[in-house]
Amino acid sequence: MSFKLNENQQLSLFDSLAFLSERKQRMLERSWAKAFSDHIFCNIDESVFMPLYSEKSNSRPNAPINVIVGALIIKELTRMTDDEIIDECVFDFRFQYALHTTSFEEQPLSDRTFSRFRERNAAYELTTGRDLIHECVSGLSEKIREFMDIDTSIRRMDSMMIESNIRKMGRLELLYTCLSNLVRAVMQGGSATVPEGLRHYADRDDRNRVIYHDKDTPQSERIRKVIDDAVSFLPECREEYSDTDDYRLLARAIDEQTKDGGDGQRIPKGKEDGMDSSVLQNPSDPDATYRFKAGRRHRGYAANITEAVSENGSVVMDYQYDVNTRSDESFIRETIENSPVNDEAVAIITDGAYSSSGTDRLAAVKNIGVLTTGLSGRKPREILSEFRLSGDGKDVVSCPEGHAPKSSSFIHQSGSIRVTFLRCECEDCPHQAECRPVLKKRTARMFISPSSRQKVLERQGMSDEEKETLSLIGRIRNGIETVPSLIRNKYHVDRMPVRGKLRTKQFFGFKIAALNFTKMLRSIRGKELCRAFQD
Repeated sequence: MSFKLNENQQLSLFDSLAFLSERKQRMLERSWAKAFSDHIFCNIDESVFMPLYSEKSNSRPNAPINVIVGALIIKELTRMTDDEIIDECVFDFRFQYALHTTSFEEQPLSDRTFSRFRERNAAYELTTGRDLIHECVSGLSEKIREFMDIDTSIRRMDSMMIESNIRKMGRLELLYTCLSNLVRAVMQGGSATVPEGLRHYADRDDRNRVIYHDKDTPQSERIRKVIDDAVSFLPECREEYSDTDDYRLLARAIDEQTKDGGDGQRIPKGKEDGMDSSVLQNPSDPDATYRFKAGRRHRGYAANITEAVSENGSVVMDYQYDVNTRSDESFIRETIENSPVNDEAVAIITDGAYSSSGTDRLAAVKNIGVLTTGLSGRKPREILSEFRLSGDGKDVVSCPEGHAPKSSSFIHQSGSIRVTFLRCECEDCPHQAECRPVLKKRTARMFISPSSRQKVLERQGMSDEEKETLSLIGRIRNGIETVPSLIRNKYHVDRMPVRGKLRTKQFFGFKIAALNFTKMLRSIRGKELCRAFQD
């Protein structure tokens, strides 16, 4: 299939647009389709995708790239499926107007257009490491930024966890599923290498019997039985099936979930052996990794979002997508490394997880300042600065009135100090309303956070101008928190209909493009302004 630009945008004599009434044309001009046609479709760079197609001009030309990319962005904007967006492109005039296909007798999209386009991009990125969809979306983001007249000197950054569309599996179910998949693949291939004792793994009812219904056999014995069957079966089909995904996944699961028990046997790993967070979570998505963050377990990926912001609004300028074991510090380091040396100073506002001395030094070379700020739920109490702490900062020496505590202990889990005073000392104290201790029968108890106390001390040493600047930075930083929430709740990023890092990253890119178009549409209608700059 050869590459051909969709350059012919001239309306035909019998274009459907010419037959609309004036009222319908006014309604069309006010709709989202007009903004999409003028600012998104016309700015899609088709040449980015040229490497996906043949250089020979005598073969069948490709479907219009700008129509495909535009339709995929609208698909995420409207939260439709592939089949639904094709139906809308055929019957809804707004979709045709947005994609400049009103003059087409037949819409240039079929039921396989989108899947083949995504497959080509995934295969190209797998072999070259170049993400063409990311390049296209980044180019569109720059065009939207220019239209909205947003300055790039202030940027903000945040990351988010993205759940893979897989079910949680225990060790027994994981090993059984991998072995069952390989047995079925071998039997479907017509091979006679499956022993009689393993053929039951191809029976679909056997799965529930082994995993859920067999209560008489201890789970440890069932796991050992599956491990023994898998270890004996792998050598028998190595020569013919070692290049298949089913074989590699079973071998990986055995290697990660078991250890050498002596006499050539494999036994399940125990808690003392430990397992890396990159172990196989589900054979349906081998790329997904495990991470425990903020009290929640995540199986999937992580995305990092960089947004340019000014008084005119905000737009997502760049995004990164990787396994969820990657740290925020590595995301911002990659961003800075790929950035050119800026003539004017650029500020990137982040939370504390992005901060490191190495990152700050690297950013200074590129004329970039990394400003970190915390998002505490409430303002620290000023009275904390008047409590005296010990040299290591883990014990309270005295309160603002000079009273020594009855007891003081540091809680490592929360990083706070639990301190108690005599009730009579706190009951009539003039600082009681500020300290807010919990009065017991004989004592008064309170918790003091050394980190909050340090923030109060730092703030007290600032000038009024520095305090206002810090407050502005905090307000600007807070705005980025809405982006992960929007992507998760409006664009359903945790329920993508594909699995694997390359495929889910494609969907994520089009969701970012849809989000940026929504921001631009709000700007056109006079609603997209950054409140942090308005206060």
